[in-house]
Amino acid sequence: MTHFRPASARILSSGVVVVHWNRDHYDYLLLRAYNYWDFPKGVVESDESPLQAAIREVEEETTLTGLRFRWGDVYRETHPYNQGRKVARYYVAEATGTEVQLPPNPELGRPEHSEFRWVGRVEAWNMLTPRVRAILEWTDSIITRPRR
Repeated sequence: MTHFRPASARILSSGVVVVHWNRDHYDYLLLRAYNYWDFPKGVVESDESPLQAAIREVEEETTLTGLRFRWGDVYRETHPYNQGRKVARYYVAEATGTEVQLPPNPELGRPEHSEFRWVGRVEAWNMLTPRVRAILEWTDSIITRPRR
């Protein structure tokens, strides 16, 4: 679906830092497209809120449903990228399970991502670019609050 945007308007992608409690720490869900690892995200459509888009993108890209937004609807945005045309907004949610599938995207005829991994904090840091590491650091400040 193509949307008209003024040349000065930025494209907003919205996604979720999906975490899963693993005994004594959180694991993070990362998706790989080409050689680039990121959290699930995609473009916000004109008929949905950024949070609705984030939830939709997680389900479309990973088949995960029933995310728990234990920390509310707080979010953090990246610095502009792609020649300043895009910004990515991330929320934080906990997955109740770790079963992930990478279904084909109907428009592409193949999955958007070639691989997924549940990884600990150090491994996530080593896999992410500086722009996305800033989101990981912010997430740490959110999820290290005492568990309810």
